[in-house]
Amino acid sequence: MRSSGRNSNRNYRGAGNSRDDRKQSSGRPRPEERRYGKSGGPAPRKKKRTAPARSREYDAQIEERNRERHDKPAVRLPKTFGEQEGERLQKVLARAGLGSRRACEELIDQARVEVNGKVVTSQGRRVDPDKDEIKVDGLTVATQSHLFFALNKPAGVVSSMEDPEGRQCLGDYVQNRETRLFHVGRLDTETEGLILLTNHGELAHRLTHPKYGVTKGYLAAIQGPVPRDLGKRLKNGVLLEDGYARADHFRVVQNTGNNYLVEVSLHEGRKHIVRRMLAEAGFPVEKLVRTRFGPIVLGDQKSGWLRRMTNTEVGRLMGEVGL
Repeated sequence: MRSSGRNSNRNYRGAGNSRDDRKQSSGRPRPEERRYGKSGGPAPRKKKRTAPARSREYDAQIEERNRERHDKPAVRLPKTFGEQEGERLQKVLARAGLGSRRACEELIDQARVEVNGKVVTSQGRRVDPDKDEIKVDGLTVATQSHLFFALNKPAGVVSSMEDPEGRQCLGDYVQNRETRLFHVGRLDTETEGLILLTNHGELAHRLTHPKYGVTKGYLAAIQGPVPRDLGKRLKNGVLLEDGYARADHFRVVQNTGNNYLVEVSLHEGRKHIVRRMLAEAGFPVEKLVRTRFGPIVLGDQKSGWLRRMTNTEVGRLMGEVGL
């Protein structure tokens, strides 16, 4: 009886002193239960504390301070001793389309380049394209600051940069240009052909001034028969309402039956001068096209096309009026 009692007490104490019973009685989880939940998955992590959201006003203040820090005007450092102003001459020539820099250096070595009337024979010369006059083989170089265009104006286009009546005008062909251009002279609305556009004010003034007498050439369609002395009559002068008008050159280009195509050249620039001269001589003009303005020719340029003039053309044009 006693032995059974001791055994029962021993069993009770052993059960009460085991690890499992102690952990269950204390309520703490076992190690595997600390790392994994009862379902076998990882225990949920604790959420990190997040900083409170900043107000829009505070963000705006920060952005304004950053903008003020970066928008400060650049500090102009003093030039080092011996530093020269301007651009290298060969770089200006290359940008004007006269070839590579190496080719432009050869032009200088060959004494073909002038700056302000003096021949440049050494490399390293610096120039200001906006102030210095640069010539190659006697022709003025068109620098980047000036633009020169030739337009084949179609019939029906008004010779103005803007038209208050909303008609198609010259400005419609150059409206995407960054710099303002203006036309050199005028053509009446029904006359087609060559008209120049530029932002070089002095050149435009001289090309249209009677003092320089720049010659313009036209092709006119008239009805014949044309007498042989018509050219002589036009060269001797035709009396108009505003005085005599004289042609510099006249010739018949083409003749098909009574349809004649004649060429007239003159240096005057009065309004409708060619139409009035031929009408006064008894041959009203049916169609008129300007084919030449000084040394610039229309050639095979299509109607309505605008092209940039070459440096050689600009040089000849400036030479025509002494620039």
